[in-house]
Amino acid sequence: MTDTSLTAVLRRDKMIVAAALLALTVLAWSYVLWLAHAMSMGGMEMEDVRMGANPFNVVMIPSLRPWSMTEFAFAFVMWVVMMVGMMTPSAAPMILIYARVGRQAELQGKPLAATGYFAAGYLSAWAIFSLFATTGQWLLERASLLTPAMQSASATIGGVLLVAAGLYQWTPMKDTCLNYCQAPLQFIQRHGGFRRDAAGSLGIGLRHGLYCIGCCWGLMTLLFVGGIMNVAWIAGIAFFVLAEKVIPSGRLLTRAAGAAFTAAGIWLLAE
Repeated sequence: MTDTSLTAVLRRDKMIVAAALLALTVLAWSYVLWLAHAMSMGGMEMEDVRMGANPFNVVMIPSLRPWSMTEFAFAFVMWVVMMVGMMTPSAAPMILIYARVGRQAELQGKPLAATGYFAAGYLSAWAIFSLFATTGQWLLERASLLTPAMQSASATIGGVLLVAAGLYQWTPMKDTCLNYCQAPLQFIQRHGGFRRDAAGSLGIGLRHGLYCIGCCWGLMTLLFVGGIMNVAWIAGIAFFVLAEKVIPSGRLLTRAAGAAFTAAGIWLLAE
């Protein structure tokens, strides 16, 4: 195959994968927007009711009775879809690199596992995070520490979360995880290289996702401060996560955000 033909094939594959990632992101955000709208339409009239005309309102309104398994499942789905919408854009460079290398390996007769396996492994890590986030939401609700808008009803809890997220921005663990997120090819090379088997591809995708969680978990806890269904807050965090990974600012952006979060948390605690 000529260089021109190879370039055309790689460009086509890149466009296909990018289109798939874009479609996944749009679908996830469409669900989040629809869910936020459904909550805003029904929440004020159904403050103590779990199940309304829209079954997805089932977890939107705090109630005195415990969640059922169905309600927990709906909350878990909500978190998974939200994480997909927030994290897919920042994971796109790594996934596109995998697709490019995979196509080159296939043309050389040494194909890698399909790109979908790597992406599935990455998103599986965020599904695991979503399980913990759902449990956290349930615990806060049971303690009456969430408002009907699903944000912290306690200035103390909100302040502690802000300070914790802010301080974490300055830690070596944050730096290590962010470095891998900013240099995905380096991450792959340091963890065994690209994989030809599906299980290996899933595994390396999962590991990359876990490092991404290590980078971003503090930011995600801030959803409990601004509101789990506050679309502007969700979008702001998602944009910041993307900016941290793609803007070549060293650690300036990370450190500045950490200082701002810490200051905001201290101010909230002092009120």
